[in-house]
Amino acid sequence: MIVSLGVVALAFASMAVYALLGRKQDADQIGKGAQLFGGSGNFLLHWFMWAIHPLVAASLRLGLTPDFYNFAGLALGLASGVFIGQGALVLGGWAIALGGIADILDGRIARLTGVASAYGDFVDSTFDRFVEVFAFLGFVVFFRGNALGAFLAAAAMAGSLIVSYARARGEVHGVDCAAGLMQRGERLVLTCLVCLFDAPLSAFFGRPPGTAALWVLGLMAAATFATAGYRTIWIAKRLRP
Repeated sequence: MIVSLGVVALAFASMAVYALLGRKQDADQIGKGAQLFGGSGNFLLHWFMWAIHPLVAASLRLGLTPDFYNFAGLALGLASGVFIGQGALVLGGWAIALGGIADILDGRIARLTGVASAYGDFVDSTFDRFVEVFAFLGFVVFFRGNALGAFLAAAAMAGSLIVSYARARGEVHGVDCAAGLMQRGERLVLTCLVCLFDAPLSAFFGRPPGTAALWVLGLMAAATFATAGYRTIWIAKRLRP
């Protein structure tokens, strides 16, 4: 926990530096139309891209490929599920955080080196689904003695898959819908943070360990189904003759 708090303190300090330097927005994210929490978290999004720039530069110097980061992210996703299932939420949170960084690096390196392709897009998107499922299955195991917790973990997993499926099917028919309040970036951030800080948050409210995780899973379950429903209606209206 001390390590986690130290990293958070360092992150806040770097945010102050980023703000003082002018809060330059990341061109790559702007080009993709990326947003965090419907745009309200865009400061965090662009700060994070600024913060990991040294990793991007180091990866290019070392010749690390997008595939390296794709498979590293997949392995870290599997590790997160194992850690969460065993009750080691903090380790699971760090695995999710590192896996998220790997997921970002694979795309950035592919675009910077000119090797972006349909293959890379397919592998990246498919591995993302595996990674999310691993984490949610970990929560199903973590809450195996709590019917509500296991149900909410399964519901959050189902909702996240439907959100991605709706967009993918829309794109097949020429309609792209990336809107919604609970996209993958938001789910990743919430899952990571609740794993890292479930114990102190649950204790703060006088509740047993796992309570904060239960609340966040409930939030994600509701928000993912709402997002999936919104995307379904939005795309269907544009496809109706």
